[in-house]
Amino acid sequence: MKFKKRRNLYLFLLLAALGTMILLRYISREGESVLLPRDYNEIIKSGELNVVTDYNSIGYFVSGDTARGFQLEMMQALEEAWGVKLNLFLENSLDENLEGLLEQRYDLVARNIPVNIRLKDTFAFTDPLTLNKQVLVQRKTLFNDSIEPIRQHLDLAKKTIHVPGESPAILRLNNLSHEIGDTIYVMEDPTYETEQLVMMVAAGDIDFTVCDEKVAERLAASLPEIDIETDISFTQLESWAVRRDSPQLLDSLNSWLGRFKDTLAFKQIFEMYY
Repeated sequence: MKFKKRRNLYLFLLLAALGTMILLRYISREGESVLLPRDYNEIIKSGELNVVTDYNSIGYFVSGDTARGFQLEMMQALEEAWGVKLNLFLENSLDENLEGLLEQRYDLVARNIPVNIRLKDTFAFTDPLTLNKQVLVQRKTLFNDSIEPIRQHLDLAKKTIHVPGESPAILRLNNLSHEIGDTIYVMEDPTYETEQLVMMVAAGDIDFTVCDEKVAERLAASLPEIDIETDISFTQLESWAVRRDSPQLLDSLNSWLGRFKDTLAFKQIFEMYY
């Protein structure tokens, strides 16, 4: 009888210990998943603004021993206006940018994001900084064995288009494939970014890539081999992204952008890169 009672007691204590461990683990995980609000007031109080942009001639690049880029110079102007320290991170994957934004690794994604309905369901976007569209980059007839450039989307059927890994152009190309009712082969390149792929088109290493029109125009000035006259998308608004639970940050950014875009400093930055 005593043995049976002792066994039941041990069993009860074991179950109680297991229950406590499970409860503590659950509470611990719950605590980890809860992120404290980080809006404009929290950013100003911390004295730091965490921003991610992409590594290219529009976001951030190094020329000689000097860091340059449209987004970099815009962020430096914002840093001075708000009196905070800019922590700038570089990540070319837009998906990684947006994931980091949701996880509060970043307060702001400062790159030219083509705003669409899918993204607006999850993120908040500033007033547009630019109007842009995606264009097909291919070789001109003179540099392509007398083959005429593609002008009709239907002629992209069965063609292979190289784009950087996780490029925003992938969604547009997939939609375009549905629109023409045929397959467009999209090859994601894990190594090279847009500008390197444009150079590969010019060199004849690949036949097609997709590029923002404004970047393509700048590259075409030094690469006479490329043709950029075929649009892939309609003109789109391009903006920065913040979390939807940062309304004060969004309002403050829009207010600053509204003032700064009227200044000579903005015009000089814009003309330098666009």
